[in-house]
Amino acid sequence: MRHSKRRHILGVSSSHRSAMLGNLSVALITHGRIKTTLAKAKALRPFIEKVITLAKKADQANDAARKLHFRRLAIARVRDKKAVADLFDNKVSEFSERAGGYTRIYKLGQRVGDAAEMGLIELIDANDEGYPKRPKNKAAKSTTKAKAKAEAEEVVEETPEAEVVEESSETSESEVEAKKD
Repeated sequence: MRHSKRRHILGVSSSHRSAMLGNLSVALITHGRIKTTLAKAKALRPFIEKVITLAKKADQANDAARKLHFRRLAIARVRDKKAVADLFDNKVSEFSERAGGYTRIYKLGQRVGDAAEMGLIELIDANDEGYPKRPKNKAAKSTTKAKAKAEAEEVVEETPEAEVVEESSETSESEVEAKKD
């Protein structure tokens, strides 16, 4: 059975994968955004978001022992004390109000050498609201449909006016020719 087998393997051994994700997360924490392959970016997203959640838990903890515990857990995953210190001391305040979704991935197209899909993964700013919320209830959906119908009717109404203007210009041209004769 394939239970609990949903992981981003990336074609490397588990120790190589953990080291690679740790190095990618250090680069992301220090630079804010990195350009890598799309598969690595998708594998990095849950890894770094769990580390950021540890930083948030440490920030909200009252006990110094709990704060140290969360910091040590993050160091065990990331393996760079300076990057973890930067995240826990400076950058955690940006994510304190956000309930997940700390990263964003952009698709960049294919790499020239081997046509690998490239992506840009970045940490989201604190003031970024993201996409607007979609309506949840039927009433809101019906109002959007009504707005769409109204816009379609406006377009239909504009078309006959344009034809009338064209017809009047044609008649004026024929009147001008009649006057010349």
